[in-house]
Amino acid sequence: MSEDTCVAKVPIFRGLTPEEQREVADFARPVMASPNEQVMTAGSSRRRLLVVHSGRVRVVHLLPNGREHVVRVLGEGDVVGEDAFVLGRRPTHYAYADTDAQLCTFDHDDLARLVARYPGIALRMLQIQSERLANAERMLASMGGAEVGTRLAAYLLDLPSRQSDEGVLVELPMAKKDVASYLGTSPETLSRRLREFVDAGSIELRGRRGVLIRDVDALLTQAAL
Repeated sequence: MSEDTCVAKVPIFRGLTPEEQREVADFARPVMASPNEQVMTAGSSRRRLLVVHSGRVRVVHLLPNGREHVVRVLGEGDVVGEDAFVLGRRPTHYAYADTDAQLCTFDHDDLARLVARYPGIALRMLQIQSERLANAERMLASMGGAEVGTRLAAYLLDLPSRQSDEGVLVELPMAKKDVASYLGTSPETLSRRLREFVDAGSIELRGRRGVLIRDVDALLTQAAL
């Protein structure tokens, strides 16, 4: 099984043998999406699992006032639609390609047949849901009644990172306007808080999405962790 295939990149399928992955891949349907193209619709009768093969996909929830709240941004190997499958419901979120994206999709009926044959797929789906719930609870705890700077510090500390001689490097997984939406604030307020962190020497902005955390302790104190 090529490591470049959609199935091989997905955590819920990685426990399968190469032969089993090939069988799963037979059910996959390829989809190409352009930036801002809608790939999933809340309430749609078309229920399917979407897997990101390359590019990024933005998952949003439509608020009663018509504004979109960014729920998460998916990268290579991430999936959306597994919660609707597990709960037997229609999709509750919208999803849009954030960049040019290659996806593969699995109709829920096909997925049910695969789960019946390989129960480990369902177990890994539940594990992903549990991890997502734990992350959401952690973010809610940091956001509950907290000012934007506290939420932002907790968010930066929770991003995947790598160590460098200068500090800790992280990359925003989405545009700053979407980070602002995720944190429940405005782009202008987010920019002010980022600038305050820069002026305090806690972080350094690098390019459009790169952030060098120079003072981890300062962010930990800000986030009250």
